Amino acid sequence: MSDRGLALARSKMQAEGVAPAAIETFTRFYHLLESGETGLVREADVDPLTDLPRHADLAVSDADAQAALAQTAIIKLNGGLGTSMGMDKAKSLLTVRDDARGEEGGALSFLDVIVRQVRAAREATGARLPLVLMNSFRTRDDTLAALAPYDDLAVDGLPLDFLQNREPKLRADTLEPVEWPADPTLEWCPPGHGDLYPALHASGVVRALLDAGFRYASVSNSDNLGAAPDGAIAAWFAASGAPYAAEMCLKSPADVKGGQLVVRKSDGRIVQRETAQTHPDDVDVSLDPTVHRYFHTNNLWFDLEALAAELDRTGGVLELPLIRNEKTVDPTDASSPAVVQIESAMGAAVAVFEGATAIEVGRERFLPVKTTSDLLLMRSDVYELTDDYRLVAQVDAPLVKLSTTYKQIAGFDARFAQGAPSLRAASSLTVEGDWTFGARVRAEGDAVLTDAGEPATVPDGATVAADGVTP
Repeated sequence: MSDRGLALARSKMQAEGVAPAAIETFTRFYHLLESGETGLVREADVDPLTDLPRHADLAVSDADAQAALAQTAIIKLNGGLGTSMGMDKAKSLLTVRDDARGEEGGALSFLDVIVRQVRAAREATGARLPLVLMNSFRTRDDTLAALAPYDDLAVDGLPLDFLQNREPKLRADTLEPVEWPADPTLEWCPPGHGDLYPALHASGVVRALLDAGFRYASVSNSDNLGAAPDGAIAAWFAASGAPYAAEMCLKSPADVKGGQLVVRKSDGRIVQRETAQTHPDDVDVSLDPTVHRYFHTNNLWFDLEALAAELDRTGGVLELPLIRNEKTVDPTDASSPAVVQIESAMGAAVAVFEGATAIEVGRERFLPVKTTSDLLLMRSDVYELTDDYRLVAQVDAPLVKLSTTYKQIAGFDARFAQGAPSLRAASSLTVEGDWTFGARVRAEGDAVLTDAGEPATVPDGATVAADGVTP
C-alpha cells in the first residue's frame, strides 16, 4: 500500500511542476517514514553543547568586518503566510513599526525594515550585500510587488527571490496523498525550512552568488528582525574556515520551544534536535537551561563553496533527519482526516558539514514574531528603531499574554487602533477577555486585565497594573 502511496505522491508532485530535487528529497523521507523512522534524538545518545565563542567578545576591526560583508549575501526565508494570525498573504508584509522619519516615514512592514537594514549596512560599509528571499507560491507575487518601489535593491546578475517547494499531505492510515475537494489547497504543505537546500539547488542561486563574487551567506527567517547584517559575525565566520555556523542564544525560563544543538556521543558530531524530535521522556531535561544552555535562533551562516559542493554531490538531496508531523488535513477542523506531513529543519544540516560550528549571540539577534502577543511587544516602546533600522530593547522585554480575542490580526488591530500601550515599566502584561485600549495607556509591574464578561475599554491615559485599571 505504501508503494502505491509513494507513486501517487511522486506523480502528484510531478504534475504540479515540483523541482526534481524536492521530489527525490520527499522520496528519501517517505522511505524513512515507511520504515517507522521517527527522527527522535534521545537524551541518552547525546551530550550538551558547551563553551561556544561569544559574539559579545569578538574583537573585529572595521576593515575585517567590511571585507567579510563585501563577500556576504543575505537570504531570508519568506514563505510563511501568517495563517495563525488570520492572514492570507506573506507575514512579512504585516506592519511591525511606525517610522516618522523623513520622506519614507509611516507604517513599516517586516519586509520594509529588512530592506532598510540591508540598505543601511550597504551605506555604512560599501558592501553590495544582495538580499534574496525564499518565497512560496503564495507569497511571491505580493512580496515582489512590495519590493517594487525599492529600485536600488537588486544586485546585477542576481534574482530577488527563488521559490520553495511543496509536497502532498499523506493520509495517516495509508500514507497516500490526501484528497480534500472542499479546499484542494489543503492537500499540500510546505516541507519545512529544510527545503532551503533542494530549493537552492533547483534555482541555481548558490552558483549565481559564487559567480557574482560572493563567498558567504547569512540565512534567517523574515519574521526575525534581530538578524540584521552583522560585520563582526561575518568576519568571525570567514576567519573560522568553517563550512557552516549556527547562532545560538542562552535560554531563559520562557524558552520552552525551538530547536537546540547537541553533540552526538557516537561520533562527536554536532546535530540538531527539534522539539518534534524530542522524546516525551526527554522533554524536561532538554528544556533545562542548566543542562542544555542554548537554543537555536535559526540564524545560519554558510560558506557558499562548501554548500555548492554538497548540493552538487547530492543533487540537492541532503541527508537531513526526518521530522514526522501529525495534523489534520484541515487544521481548523479536528474531525477532518488525520495526515502526516514530512518535514525537515534547515539547521539539521549542521550534521552534514564536517567542521560545522556555532556562536553564542545576544537576545537582540532573536526577535521572532509568531503571535500577536509578540507583535504587540515589537510595536511597543520596549524597542526603539535605530538609524540603521535595528530594533533595540530599552528595557528587559516583559512577558505578554493576550487572550484568544486578539489571536487574529483584524481583531488585534481593532483593539489597539490607538497604538500599543507603553510597556517599559511592565514586567508582564496579561489580558483576559476582550479589552479595547485607548491612547497613551501605560502598563506597569505585573499588569493584569481580568475578563469583564463583556467587551470593555481601557480609557485614554489609564495605567494597567496588578490590580487592574487606574484612570
